[in-house]
Amino acid sequence: MTRLFFSCDAHGSVPVLRKMARVHQKYNCDVVMMCGDLTGKALVPIIEEKPGEWWSAPYGKKEKYKSQEKLDEAKKMYEKRGFYWFMTTQGELEELQQDKERVQALFNKLMEDRMEWWLDFVRDAVPSDIKVVISPGNDDHEVIDHLIKENEQAIYPIERVVQIDDTHSMISCEWVNTTPWENTPRECSEEELMDKLETEFDRVDNYENLLCNFHAPPYGTRIDLAPKLDENLQVKVRFGRPPMENVGSTSVRKAFEKYQPMLGLHGHIHESAGTEHIGRTLCINPGSVYLQGMVNAFVIDLPDDSSEKVEVLNVSA
Repeated sequence: MTRLFFSCDAHGSVPVLRKMARVHQKYNCDVVMMCGDLTGKALVPIIEEKPGEWWSAPYGKKEKYKSQEKLDEAKKMYEKRGFYWFMTTQGELEELQQDKERVQALFNKLMEDRMEWWLDFVRDAVPSDIKVVISPGNDDHEVIDHLIKENEQAIYPIERVVQIDDTHSMISCEWVNTTPWENTPRECSEEELMDKLETEFDRVDNYENLLCNFHAPPYGTRIDLAPKLDENLQVKVRFGRPPMENVGSTSVRKAFEKYQPMLGLHGHIHESAGTEHIGRTLCINPGSVYLQGMVNAFVIDLPDDSSEKVEVLNVSA
């Protein structure tokens, strides 16, 4: 039996990234997978108003810090939420806001810096006999990929077949179907996504013991339900609760119906943790509560005999 730990959608949260690198201690894993949307979504400038006083406004309302202790607490809170804070002055901030290229360059640098820190942490925390699979998701810019490839402890699974053990192999696809925001770095039409998936399935001959690390969950399941948005991309609320709709990929579903792999490993939709079968294919989505600094994951026991059942357990840390 091979034990696999699968988690995703950390979105740059420092407590989540730390926990991901330590799960092997609790769950006795052979393979640890930390996948999909590893980086954060926002820059937060912290402005020094005068010596010993600072402020920031991540949600539009100014928050003031009148001691180093309060400033350090704010930095930790931003890191928990996956934000990238940086120190600046009012003048520097005004200049930065006029230059989109400088903003993106700063964003890229801070993403790379946190990824490099985390990958070094993973290298030091995880024993070398444990396989560590780290793959990006649709929200991740390609500037982080080279860091994963260069880390001696990490396996970068994109555009290759990863041998999980003597019995099980895995293919991966970090791209997703078009999102409402239409500007995440790795999203495309369903037609393009189907072409990408077919390319991945062409890499293997045997689907019976195949794992598919596809960030997008299959459409029309319990693991692709997200809150419905209005025309302003705000969550609709009806009777105190948002109505849900299926937003997963029809291409992923069609591929699973066609090839019937053993296991689909997904993320992307934070609100829909759970499992679903498409024929013989077991699909899982651990969900994400990264804003709380928590890791949602699945512990998966892969049997040596393909006739035996895959055992999965949804866990949080």
